[in-house]
Amino acid sequence: MPEGVSLQALAEHTGSTLQGDAQLRLYAVASIEKAQVGEISYIRDAKYRHYLQTSQASALILPPDMAQAYDGNCLINPNPYLAYAQVVGIIYPTVRPMPAIHPSAVIGAGVELGEGVVIEAGCVIGASCRIGAGSWLHANVTLYADTQIGQRCIIHSGAVLGADGFGFAPDQRTWFKIPQVGNVVVGDDVEIGANTTIDRAALGSTVIGNGVKLDNLIQIGHNTQIGDYTAMAACTAVAGSVQIGKHCQIAGMCAIAGHLSIADNVVVTGTSMVSHSITKPGVYSSGTTIEENALWRKNAVRFNQLDKLARRLQELEKQLAALQNKGST
Repeated sequence: MPEGVSLQALAEHTGSTLQGDAQLRLYAVASIEKAQVGEISYIRDAKYRHYLQTSQASALILPPDMAQAYDGNCLINPNPYLAYAQVVGIIYPTVRPMPAIHPSAVIGAGVELGEGVVIEAGCVIGASCRIGAGSWLHANVTLYADTQIGQRCIIHSGAVLGADGFGFAPDQRTWFKIPQVGNVVVGDDVEIGANTTIDRAALGSTVIGNGVKLDNLIQIGHNTQIGDYTAMAACTAVAGSVQIGKHCQIAGMCAIAGHLSIADNVVVTGTSMVSHSITKPGVYSSGTTIEENALWRKNAVRFNQLDKLARRLQELEKQLAALQNKGST
């Protein structure tokens, strides 16, 4: 069994208050449902509060209100989810490869690589790309020509940055391809998930700001700008020329139409269709929740009748107002 990490060390690293045995050693992190002796887990939601009485974990990470009801070993932290993430990084440290370019990688002319860059097997780096110090490209990442990557970025396998944006002008019965002559610019401390694609700009740059986190299987259209520290979950598609603000959270399977703007500090919930600009911070949703098919079919019919029903309601309101005016005279 590995040496493990003391509860005291975890408390110091996470800025948590320690309750219990400071010398207790933890060897693994596990879910609250399955954690056993030698493992640490966490609770951040009141709906899991009952596990305070039944958990077999040697230690827990708890918010202050729950810690008051727990007499076991724990780390008390107002943000238990963040503390959990930090603990995982200590107990399971990332093994980063030595700075190197794998022999199978293809590096184009005029490429600039910063100190400590890792380029794994099968990567293709187009001409005149720039990759900042400490960045790590996993296997089979493709950067088209002129793509710029900041410092300390992580790009996961299969990601493609700088492919042509979707630009075609109608030409009678066919399409004329619009040359995409811009590039992609990625800031510092960005993480881009597996098989995510970011199109190069038609003119200028498609820009991904500092600290942005993009999940797997995301499509970012040409000339889109994503503000610093915005996070976006899997399978979301962003059309071209969208302006997304800073510190936004875009959940999975959302669709964002082109040429829109989204303010700073906006949260868009899962499977939402953003069809107009959002000018104020807040939480936004669209779509309907899942239900039995028979009920959904009935509701779908009624949805198509809404305009007719609204007109009838307006007419009834007019008639009622007329009767009230007549009665008052």
